[in-house]
Amino acid sequence: MNKQLRKFIMIFFFALGMTTSHTVFAQGSKTVTGTVKDDTGLPLPGVTVQEKGTSNGAATDFDGNYSIEITSNTAVLVFSYVGMNIIEKTVGSQNTITVTMESDAQSLDEVVLIGYGSQQRKAVTTAVSKVETEDFNQGVVTSPLELINGKVAGLQITRPGGNNPNSSASIQLRGVTSITGSGEPLIVIDGIPGGNLDLLQQNDIASFDVLKDGAAAAIYGTRGTNGVILITTKKGKKGTTAFNYSTFLSREYVNSKPSFLNASQLRQASADGVIDQITDLGASTDIFDALVNDTNISQYHNFVASGGGENSTYRASIFYRDLEGIALENGREEFGVRANFNQSGFDDKLNFASSVAVNINDANLLGGGQFGIVADWNPTAPIYAPFNDDTENELFNQGRYGFYQPANGYNPFSEYENRFNQRKQITFSGDMKLSYEITPGFTASIFGSYQRNSWDDRFYRSTMDYAQYGPGSSYRGTGYGYKGNHLDFTQTIEPTVNYVKNFEESTLEVLGGYSYQYSTTEEYSMDNSGFTTDGFEDWNFGSGNAITDTNLPRPNLSSFKEDNTLIAYFSRVSYNFKERYFLQASVRHEGSSRFGANNKWATFPAISGGWLISDESFMENAGFVTNLKLRAGFGVTGNQGIPNYQSIVTLGTGGKYPVFLEDASGATYYQTYGPVKNPNPDLKWETKKELNIGLDFGFWSNKLSGAIDVYSRKTEDLLLNYGVPQPPYVQSSIYTNVGTITNSGIELALSYRVLDQGAFQWNVDFTGSYQKNELTSLSNQIFSISDLYGGDIGNPGDLGDAIRNEEGGPIGNFYGKRFAGFTDDGEWQFYKADGSIALSDEMTNEDFAYIGNGLPKYFASLSNTFRYKSFDLTVFFRGKFKYDILNTVNLFYGNPNSGGNLLTSALGKYSQISEAPQYSDYYLEKGDFVKLDNLTLGYTFNLPEKSAFTGLRIYGSARNLATFTRYSGRDPEVQDTGLYPGVDDRNFYPRTITVTAGINVNF
Repeated sequence: MNKQLRKFIMIFFFALGMTTSHTVFAQGSKTVTGTVKDDTGLPLPGVTVQEKGTSNGAATDFDGNYSIEITSNTAVLVFSYVGMNIIEKTVGSQNTITVTMESDAQSLDEVVLIGYGSQQRKAVTTAVSKVETEDFNQGVVTSPLELINGKVAGLQITRPGGNNPNSSASIQLRGVTSITGSGEPLIVIDGIPGGNLDLLQQNDIASFDVLKDGAAAAIYGTRGTNGVILITTKKGKKGTTAFNYSTFLSREYVNSKPSFLNASQLRQASADGVIDQITDLGASTDIFDALVNDTNISQYHNFVASGGGENSTYRASIFYRDLEGIALENGREEFGVRANFNQSGFDDKLNFASSVAVNINDANLLGGGQFGIVADWNPTAPIYAPFNDDTENELFNQGRYGFYQPANGYNPFSEYENRFNQRKQITFSGDMKLSYEITPGFTASIFGSYQRNSWDDRFYRSTMDYAQYGPGSSYRGTGYGYKGNHLDFTQTIEPTVNYVKNFEESTLEVLGGYSYQYSTTEEYSMDNSGFTTDGFEDWNFGSGNAITDTNLPRPNLSSFKEDNTLIAYFSRVSYNFKERYFLQASVRHEGSSRFGANNKWATFPAISGGWLISDESFMENAGFVTNLKLRAGFGVTGNQGIPNYQSIVTLGTGGKYPVFLEDASGATYYQTYGPVKNPNPDLKWETKKELNIGLDFGFWSNKLSGAIDVYSRKTEDLLLNYGVPQPPYVQSSIYTNVGTITNSGIELALSYRVLDQGAFQWNVDFTGSYQKNELTSLSNQIFSISDLYGGDIGNPGDLGDAIRNEEGGPIGNFYGKRFAGFTDDGEWQFYKADGSIALSDEMTNEDFAYIGNGLPKYFASLSNTFRYKSFDLTVFFRGKFKYDILNTVNLFYGNPNSGGNLLTSALGKYSQISEAPQYSDYYLEKGDFVKLDNLTLGYTFNLPEKSAFTGLRIYGSARNLATFTRYSGRDPEVQDTGLYPGVDDRNFYPRTITVTAGINVNF
């Protein structure tokens, strides 16, 4: 592109975004004129020229010229332009000031974490995305990863459980990579691999670095196949003592609810003969609305103290959070602390860093799973009713203690009254790192961490619970209790050495290290019944009569322990020549106790390179190009995310046999044990090989910047249970490596500074991706499976699985009947394999076909950030495209013949159906959607110098504010990760709009 064309483009953008300038006239004023150019000599239109400390400003014209009236010769002019370093000039006696602005290289100097180290952005040769605090999603989040939802191309974060405060997000990076192994990225928090997300608060997180391709993740070996997310927490700053308090209140509102018949509509439909005669129980109940906690309020408080001296820094925070779900009896209350300390000595050669984090939470797990009752609840039934076993006149009700009990169902409000389900959890993490610079450029370090997670579960059903006393109950009116405990901990130690050598035109950096990680899990539980009083609840297990009364259900005791060890040696070499050519190679040799004796160890190599094209001499005439770098990398990673002990024989209990001991009056029964698993000494990890080619770019002083990546990955030796003959095998299946999955895709990230005119700025950020997933093979010469079924549709009708993943085909295919219309009598008709049309009872398995796919092909997000003086506004859109959803709510409850309550559509769109529900493409809908996912308006106060506060910001935020889709269900964002995506579960947790008001104070 020549200089004239570049100038034309600059003029175009200036004309697009120019705003009216303001001029202040004062006594003794004078006019200053001049020209502003870039570092190549081209004029810059649209540069803001402002008199410092005033609102008096101007902007350069198409030729870079400006004219500004100033108040006095002591005035200072501030020249600012997007992507350029700010320049200040004192006017003095000058009437003409010409300025040359230089590009701001900050984006290339950005520090990016790459695993066991960091690099400047310009030296990065792999696919790494960084998201920092200012770009996080605003408002309340239940998982820290929701802060970056939609911010990283290729990273999917889905909440299939809605905003249930006790559910977790589903995470997937660059598609499906495994069948039974872990499918989520490795989480590393401040260097701790496998970090616990419960220990992170949104106010304590500084940044996320996402290692997306194999070359970036290979340094983590057997845990890098699904990518790596490096999370860095905030630290104190030297010479600064500061306090911060952040708080918000939030409220949730139901986004949409299924349109079921109300009591009057049901009565009318029955009276008109549209549906079978109903049993009118005399009430009018909207069970959905009754289950909603419409007074929910969630709150968050976080207080931080930080600071530092010449040789040390510290930061400590304490938080409290109380999340109330939209469902009754569904919430999570938690508090905790996070503290870190850093100190250096011996002329900064010795450095010590340590951090501690604790989270203590109390979760109410009783509510949230009852919304499926909406479909089965007769809306003419009351929630509360007196006990009555007389079928004459009065409402027949076998439920005692004031609650109505449906004959073939349950009353959730009776359960809320007579049960509790609670989890009390404590999570702890501590780490330390000691490093010493032995000689200039040569540093030795040792890092150690300890993570501990434990919880106690309590569950109790009182003597007044219908399940305990109702007809046919084996508990005979007594109470039931359960207690369970879980403990897991992980110990990690990783010594490393790092050597950096600067030559005349190049730099060499070598990393070497060793990693040892030991993890264990312990569990035990017990239950008992026969409690004749609820006075003790679950705190007197020995009083349960089931211990001695064999007419009651048998008590249970269980305990369990497992552990695993991971050991690795790793090394990485980074080399750059002239700050223009970059090369990086790494290797990790790793062993895991999870795998067979013949395959304990494997090697995971990676190599990548980068070329900073924009620094070449032949680019001198392309002044509009600020940054242009080509990247290419290839890496091998593994997946060991499977249960322990799959490669060896484990024992389980069998029957009991009698032993007649000497002088014993009867037999003593001994427990038998036998193998429950076939050994496989050849079992090994899944191996993924990935090629990534990327291009980083920045134009017009990074006014437009971004990256594009194209990748191809192949996961081999997939882990799966295969059927085997008996004999020679002891059991009927064996865990082994056979299959292959291939993925490919394109990712694009763009950032565009649309306007930067004085007090007004407008930035646009876009991410988009396309992915393709294929189950390439499942069989070899020894083990054979042709397909994998999943996505159970459920009852009534036992409709089976909705999805079939076939060898050689795409992942997530819906497999079923093809709808061909209805007969005049409303009977189903479907296409047979030969193209003819048949009734439902004439269809066979051979007539089934692939009818859709539940995995989205395209993902996109668009963030607009506006700033005007002290105001800031963020408008964030997010969408998924090209996928199908099976609407099981319509399938079952839009059918007039389903029984129970019905959707209003059963009397309209689906009223012609005269047969029971059938699974077919009739109920597949396009899931494409765009959400207004976040809308945040904030105001930052301009505080006087003598204010007690150094910063004050208030904001309001709304999440999931609007959804634009043709999908007729409650929400198109259903489970869309893994092998069986796209099935809209009937037992849904309501999606919500979350409104938040918050304040952030620095002092």
